[in-house]
Amino acid sequence: MEITVLLVEDNEAIILGLEYLFKEEKINLKTAKSKKEAKEIIEEDLNEQNKIDLILLDITLPDGNGFDLCRYIKKQTNYPVIFLTSKDEEKDVVEGLEIGAEDYIIKPFRNRELISRIKNVLRRKEKNNNEIACKNIKIDIVSGKVYNQNEEVILTKLEYKILLNLFNNMNKLITREEILNDIWDIAGNFVNDNTLTVYIKRIREKIGDKNGEIIETVRGLGYRVGNK
Repeated sequence: MEITVLLVEDNEAIILGLEYLFKEEKINLKTAKSKKEAKEIIEEDLNEQNKIDLILLDITLPDGNGFDLCRYIKKQTNYPVIFLTSKDEEKDVVEGLEIGAEDYIIKPFRNRELISRIKNVLRRKEKNNNEIACKNIKIDIVSGKVYNQNEEVILTKLEYKILLNLFNNMNKLITREEILNDIWDIAGNFVNDNTLTVYIKRIREKIGDKNGEIIETVRGLGYRVGNK
């Protein structure tokens, strides 16, 4: 499997060392030397449908704090984050893990251990990719089943397709037009805008979301699933 890692680091010696190490390991490396540059790369990557597999992140950056950047990453994406930093105080380690980082490695680090921990994080991510969850609703992609607090929810093929589309785009606005284009072939006939409203209503009823706390209506545009 081809792996792409974004390194957010301004130390040239570390950048050069990891470029050499990752080349040996056949890992693609992108680099950003600041928060601003990292955000630009991440936004570009999201538009290209997620080419980054993992982010290595220093805490001390020339234009800000790596903790703040991690919060931004976790809000906008599902990229796993490993802090790679010289800050070794317990409070820093705890904060890094509590805001969502998958691992925390202290400099100086051992090359083989770094590679091993990157691969471990990616293996956990791959396993978790078989399930998508929001609040009490979970979709098992392998079996194609939906659960509400471990109790199976029976959906039609079309209802499942709509819900999966929304869950696959967690925290993103999906327009009604995009949903209609996605379900056209499954319906076997034309699904109009009014019919989509009915389908959303049925899905909400079946998953116990009558108040729109899971599937949020963005008035005049579409829908969004996220942890509000």
